[in-house]
Amino acid sequence: MIDINEKLLEAYDRAGNHSGVSGERLALRLSLLSEIGRTTDGGSCRIGYSHEERAAKDLVRGWMVEAGLAVREDEAGNIIARLPGVHHHLPAILSGSHVDTVPNGGHFDGALGVLVALEVVEAWKETNFKPKHPFEVIIFSDEEGARFNTGLTGSKAMAGELDMEQQQQAKDVHGVPFEKVINNYGLCAKSFSNAKRDFKDSKAFVEVHIEQGKRLENANLPVGVVSGIAGLGLLKITFTGTAGHAGNTPMNDRFDPLTAAGQFLYELKSLPEKVSSTAVATVGKLQVFPNGINVIPKEVELYVDIRDIYEESLQQLIDLVIAKASESAKTQAVEIQVEKKRLGNAVLTDQGLQDLLLKSVEKNGSAPMVLPSGAGHDAMILSHHLPMAMLFVRSQEGISHNPREWSSLNDCVHAVHVLKDFIEALQEE
Repeated sequence: MIDINEKLLEAYDRAGNHSGVSGERLALRLSLLSEIGRTTDGGSCRIGYSHEERAAKDLVRGWMVEAGLAVREDEAGNIIARLPGVHHHLPAILSGSHVDTVPNGGHFDGALGVLVALEVVEAWKETNFKPKHPFEVIIFSDEEGARFNTGLTGSKAMAGELDMEQQQQAKDVHGVPFEKVINNYGLCAKSFSNAKRDFKDSKAFVEVHIEQGKRLENANLPVGVVSGIAGLGLLKITFTGTAGHAGNTPMNDRFDPLTAAGQFLYELKSLPEKVSSTAVATVGKLQVFPNGINVIPKEVELYVDIRDIYEESLQQLIDLVIAKASESAKTQAVEIQVEKKRLGNAVLTDQGLQDLLLKSVEKNGSAPMVLPSGAGHDAMILSHHLPMAMLFVRSQEGISHNPREWSSLNDCVHAVHVLKDFIEALQEE
């Protein structure tokens, strides 16, 4: 089992230790957090509303208190740590992320965003800097959605966007009802919706997160500024034909849904670029029935994950995918059924915050790069209520949701300096 702290410090350039920022402190905290829910593969398992997520929150909460923050927990389990501003009446600047993980995830997804925001507070403490605006570091509950197969629970509850009637009926992956899970966690399911917050007292939200892709690595850049967070459309497509014997059914007398699905899959890859340079479409799940080696299939069921940061082009791509699937079905003389589900609308980051964040990137010696986020984040939910920005940190080989997930300490500390500069500049806006 690797020592996270030791590995992070191996190649660390201590020139990053300035303006009150400590790479050693950040490395140690990432390492200590990684020990909670450590898997046999060396990954993290801290699913939402688990004892492990609670332990991780408690650990970070202790550091927040030591840093001089006033800490509270809302009815959805979100942790809000507040540093008063010189001018108490001014709206607060918010930053943070989550500490829950997928069942065998990595040690940076979510956790880095929380600890980077906290390191900004530590740096201010070291240098005796007093922000004009109040500053809050937030740990959101159950971002990943591994518990109830739906994510962003804490941020949705804070934003008042959670369908509580549906949530109360939910059961977790083990069949345990939502109410029992929440009550066992030390919260009250009946008052869960009271976590709703009025964001009139908030100026902006900025989230630091690992990229979970290779764009920054390919560009050899430590950080990048997010242009928008992709909306998600999910299509369940079922091709239905006629089952038959593989040996006795002539090729010209087949109604093969797998051939139709294969034709569709081949042509799918050319569709996203027709609508947007940031759009993507993926088939990650496909089932064949009856799935016999000597049987022409009767039915093929597949799911298409469609994403883009622009709402209009996202809908255009969904329409193109449906049209292409229908065309493939018609070519092979099979039936088709399409079920549509929207799992999230696309959002763009606030242009003013994006520009300010790019200036902070340049000020800290890095070339400015703007890139989209194909994954959802708590920032996506908060963007419905206040201006939002995101800063991505380079991911080694683009690996995420995996024990091999890694970002160098140099890049993580670089992100602290960029975030610190950005928040200080935002004080003057």
